[in-house]
Order: sequence, then structure tokens, then C-alpha cells
Amino acid sequence: MTTWTALTTLTGQTAAEALGAAMERLTPEPTGIGVFEVEDGSGLWEVGGYFTEAPDQAGLALLAVMQGAADFVISEVPETDWVAHVRRELSPVEAGQFFVYGAHDCEKVPADKIALLIEAAMAFGTGHHGTTLGCLRALDRLAGEGLIGRNVADIGCGTAVLAMAAAKIWTDKDTIILASDIDQVAVEVAETNVRVNDLTGRVSCVEAAGFAHPDLQAAAPYDLVFANILKGPLIGLAPDMRDSLKTGGYCILSGILNPQADQVIQVYSDLGFNLVQNDQIVDWTTLTLRLV
Repeated sequence: MTTWTALTTLTGQTAAEALGAAMERLTPEPTGIGVFEVEDGSGLWEVGGYFTEAPDQAGLALLAVMQGAADFVISEVPETDWVAHVRRELSPVEAGQFFVYGAHDCEKVPADKIALLIEAAMAFGTGHHGTTLGCLRALDRLAGEGLIGRNVADIGCGTAVLAMAAAKIWTDKDTIILASDIDQVAVEVAETNVRVNDLTGRVSCVEAAGFAHPDLQAAAPYDLVFANILKGPLIGLAPDMRDSLKTGGYCILSGILNPQADQVIQVYSDLGFNLVQNDQIVDWTTLTLRLV
């Protein structure tokens, strides 16, 4: 079935949310509306609508003028099996001792690598994005330097690839590894990945915002916490991160555009964290920090 998207940008959360609400009254109605901050420091917000019928271009133009938004860009999207498409396009990823692959590449797994099977699905984290890749490399480096994770949390886990990577290297049956995501679809994907990687009972998946889950709170303090989300949520999470880590514990943070890194470092430094490593992969920064 052919669908349509209508996208625009404007300044300010209030105006963006008002525009999103106004789009709900269009005829034909959109099947979904998204309102997102553009994480580049510009102050812009993106508003998008998804339609199963051609949208009312005149109505969209009027709404854009009323809210001071840019002209809507309307695109027709042909029916595509995106999961199948992504499977064809994604090649295996190597990050230190880790090898992340899809089932279609099972014959390519090297014997000397830790294999992580991640299928394309409705969750972030296949290892190809600079943020996930940076986190895997940071984990590989810490483990190589002798870190032993006995309590590990993956906050905003997506596919749970980071939690599973930790479970693959720290195999003690008493090790606690929790993966959480605010989105139930991601949690279901994470649970599937845990199962197909034979890690059931080793990695527990929960739906939660930040550390706001009884299981996450009960398992604290942690030796290591991953948080591969975005700059804003990372800054908001900083006090809970400090309270959830052991003294001397590490956090690996990503989802940070390169120009945003100094601000994140400063916030965490003010709370008692030392910067251990700052890695950049194309546009994205991964920070390794230690609580002192």
C-alpha cells in the first residue's frame, strides 16, 4: 500500500506540539504524527505526518503559515518491506572482539570472535550506527583493560546488543545484566534477540524510563552502565547515573553529536565523573566516564 509523509521544521516545542495537534484535525486524517527535537543544537523541531491517502496540501500549507513553520515536504512512499531491505543492505560489523551479524551472514562468523546475532527489526542498534559501534569498541577496550562487570545495565537498549555483548564476555552465572527501554516494541525485540543468542536467564529486559524500574533499582549499584540515547536524555539522566554506579564504576554514553560532547562531559564532570575516553565515529561521539 502506498503511503505519504508530510514533514516540516519550526522553532520551539510549544509551536511544534500545537502544529502536531492541529494536523490531527485534517481530512484525510494522518495515521500517525511525530514531533521531535532536532538534536543538533539548532533549536528546531521536526513535525511529521503519515498518511494512507494523499494529504490535503492546501490544509498543510495553511497550518505551516499559522505556526510559522517551513513549507511541508510531501513525499509518496511506495510499499516496501523495509526489514527485508535492511537485511540485504547490512553487512556484518566487527568491533574489537565482537562480530555483529544477521542470520543471512551466519556462514561469515569468524571462529575467534564473539558472535552477536541481531536481525533487522523495529528497534535501534544493529552495530552499524556510529553510536552503537562506539559503545561496543568502548566495552571491548574496558574489558581488555581488566574490567569485570558483575552488575551491568543497558539503558535505552534498543536491540539489547550492548547488554548481550556484556553477557558474552562476563559469563559468571551470578553476573546481573539488565536491559531497559522506554518503548515496549524495543523491549520485545530485545527479548527475542536475547533468546536467539542463547542468553535467556543471563540478560533480563524491562520497560522503563531511565532507572525507574524496581529491578533496575534493586540491582544497583552497577560496575558498568551503557546509555546510548541522546544528549538531552543523557543530561537528564546524569544524577541518577551517579546514584546508580559504584564508586570507580564506568558509564559508556553515546547518541551524542560531536559538537554536543563538551556539554555532556561538563554535566557529568560536575557530578564527580572523570573522562576516560572520547571516541568519535563520523558525526557521533561515545564517552567513557568513571565515577570517582
